[in-house]
Amino acid sequence: MNNPGWGASAEGGGLPPQPRCVRHPDRPTLLSCTRCGRPFCTECLQPASVGHQCVDCVAQGHRSVPTARTVAGAPVRTDRPTPIVTYVLLALNVLVFAITAMQSGSVLNNERSSQLFVDWGLYPPYIVYGGEYVRLLGSGFLHFGLMHLAVNMFALWIIGRDTEIVLGRLRYLGVYLVSILGGSTAVMFLQTEALTAGASGAVFGLLGAQTVILLRLRRSPTPVLVVIALNVFISLTIPGISLAGHLGGLAAGAAATAAFLYGPQLLGAGRDRDRIVRTGWVAFGVVTAVTLALVTLSVLQPSV
Repeated sequence: MNNPGWGASAEGGGLPPQPRCVRHPDRPTLLSCTRCGRPFCTECLQPASVGHQCVDCVAQGHRSVPTARTVAGAPVRTDRPTPIVTYVLLALNVLVFAITAMQSGSVLNNERSSQLFVDWGLYPPYIVYGGEYVRLLGSGFLHFGLMHLAVNMFALWIIGRDTEIVLGRLRYLGVYLVSILGGSTAVMFLQTEALTAGASGAVFGLLGAQTVILLRLRRSPTPVLVVIALNVFISLTIPGISLAGHLGGLAAGAAATAAFLYGPQLLGAGRDRDRIVRTGWVAFGVVTAVTLALVTLSVLQPSV
């Protein structure tokens, strides 16, 4: 019994040839994709909710699924996102402090004999008459002593991580920098003879950002407002703290965040996700332009 009815003799006996895998033509297969119906081998098929799908259909399905986004329009990359920008900002502040401490030879009085502190400290006359505009942002990375640094970095670590996750990395960085600029602008108007520095303006800006975020999510902002009120009280009662810088940063951070969260609605972006994202950046650009205009006005103020 040499021929039981299958094998090579059966194939030559008029049976139709087996289909070949679309991606591997040398492989016969009896399997097919439940979505497109084309034949594929086991290597090219992946389990699906119903049956198996080929790698091409799986990839197409992934592209058709809309990207999950936060209330600010930032893409949600993972279930446990890493606030990279916050960690980088923490590192930059610590690095700048280390440089000033090495230059001055002191951790407690690092502002003395530090060339970087001399070049970046926010002293309005140097900006008005010397055009040293780097001080407007550079001062936001300087700190008077280790305690000043520790308080601000702790606040940034607590507040910044959640804010970054909601806003997304680029929006968060934009709000942070505009908050520094807003704090510097307020100092230019209200403390024209004071030397100020610190990330406090940016931290207050993030507090303003969190307030706007909570309002957008229809949650009570009371806890954040209590923290803001407590810090304003401390700024009023302890000498040497720049209340103007804090309030300027608070206003700029809140306005910049509102541009992202409420700007698209006010500018009629509709429900198109891409248009909402673009319009949010346009609104943020308007807030930034207004802040820069106020900076210019503060510089021109003595001559007006």
